[in-house]
Amino acid sequence: MKHDDLNHELRDVKGNRLIVRYTPNERTNHWITAITFVLLALSGLAMFHPAMSFLYFVLGGGQWTRILHPFVGVVMFLSFLILMLRFWHHNYLDKDDMQWMKQVGDVLNNREDRLPEIGRYNAGQKVLFFVMVACLLLLLVSGIVIWRRYFSFYFPIGIIRLASVVHAIAAWLLIIGIVVHIYAAIWVKGSVGAMVRGTVTYGWARKHHPRWFREIIGK
Repeated sequence: MKHDDLNHELRDVKGNRLIVRYTPNERTNHWITAITFVLLALSGLAMFHPAMSFLYFVLGGGQWTRILHPFVGVVMFLSFLILMLRFWHHNYLDKDDMQWMKQVGDVLNNREDRLPEIGRYNAGQKVLFFVMVACLLLLLVSGIVIWRRYFSFYFPIGIIRLASVVHAIAAWLLIIGIVVHIYAAIWVKGSVGAMVRGTVTYGWARKHHPRWFREIIGK
């Protein structure tokens, strides 16, 4: 079903007209990725340092964590891969995005009227998208190298040690990126609701993503 069809005559309880920002399939895909990320982040921290070993409970204890962590990682990667293919074409950087990044002071001070018109995603969201793509690819490759019992015996110990370091760095970068993502979603009121309900008001779209709003309404 197309976004245009879903947008037909949608209104909230106050009578405000609504636009579909995320379809049910897109939201399900996002939340599978988000839930698996939380499980991986917590269980990964448990294995990273003894001070965080109490987090082993997330996947049922130390032994189960070592067994399940890589399998959950595969699920997250596949889910994110689908998400990436869905939204890749919305995340190309253009000249307006370059200008948006130059005016980061206006962004941080909520002076949106001074910024170039934003499409479906702003430059910050696009950069974060590609950071996440890079981190997930690094985590997949390094994770396969250090996956004991199944793959690690194919590689020399030096490669395994290097992969462990790469895996830890990529994981930390991804965690930081997701924290920024969550903070930004809370900061821009209505963003979390869009991923929960799937819709945003005309006013929200016009204020935060005017170019995307015109594209949708134009259809």
